[in-house]
Amino acid sequence: MTTHLTLNNGVVMPALGFGVFQTPPAETAEAVASAFDVGYRLIDTAAAYGNERGVGDALGASGLPRDEVFLETKVWISDYGYDQTLHAWEKSVRKLQGEVIDLFILHQALPGDFDRTIAAYRALETLLDEGKVRAIGVSNFMVPHLERLLTETTIVPAVNQIEVHPYFTQKALQRFGTEHGILTQAWSPIGGITSYRGDDSRSTFNDPTILAIAEAHGKTAAQVMLRWHLQNGVQAIPKSVKPARIAENFDVFDFALNAEEIGRIDALDTGVRGGPEPEAITLETFGREIPED
Repeated sequence: MTTHLTLNNGVVMPALGFGVFQTPPAETAEAVASAFDVGYRLIDTAAAYGNERGVGDALGASGLPRDEVFLETKVWISDYGYDQTLHAWEKSVRKLQGEVIDLFILHQALPGDFDRTIAAYRALETLLDEGKVRAIGVSNFMVPHLERLLTETTIVPAVNQIEVHPYFTQKALQRFGTEHGILTQAWSPIGGITSYRGDDSRSTFNDPTILAIAEAHGKTAAQVMLRWHLQNGVQAIPKSVKPARIAENFDVFDFALNAEEIGRIDALDTGVRGGPEPEAITLETFGREIPED
């Protein structure tokens, strides 16, 4: 069973990580501590989440050697621009209470001001060259954004973190990434975003196909979805604040889906995005100041 993936620059990262999106800052350290206890060694956060400090606190309290934990965080659009992004690294590394970030990512493409995005990415390239980060990447970049980025910058992103779950697979975007050596990392990998609208009939957790496969393996729907990601070569970062669920989501390395089961899950794709439309992200509507501490 694959437990790690190798990025395009040779850096190795866990195939399954722990996310803290929407985790309240006051609860973050405890949630991350629970994740460490069950075996997670990749933690995904972001400046815009407001909980980088909690991740740093948990790592400091864990006693784990720094080189055993893979930390990734993201630059928010308000800090795009060459000098601004270099400073964003300083803010993040201070909150994470370390010296090196394993994976540093641009959080959105900011398509309406892409020159600013290019400048931000060039700052990531500088940070990589200086050894202040081990890998660089992007998040929520669509094919046109990636095409322009590849044309105007030097280093191919190691990762594109995008919305992927059984109801929204973005296969064409994934294929483009694979063709260029960009690993797909799934946010909302078990489709939690499909449950937010109050219609349980459209939740991945209640999908008859997923539940039938789960029953066949003696696993939960979430575990089946995470196994589906791993077998498709997609890195996944599920989130939870409940210790039992955190442990459940990590217990996916002792079974395998067959090709027919993977095909049945692939066929659930609706093509309907659950998160924000990447083209709609602007500084006017989504800009916010990222605190220094």
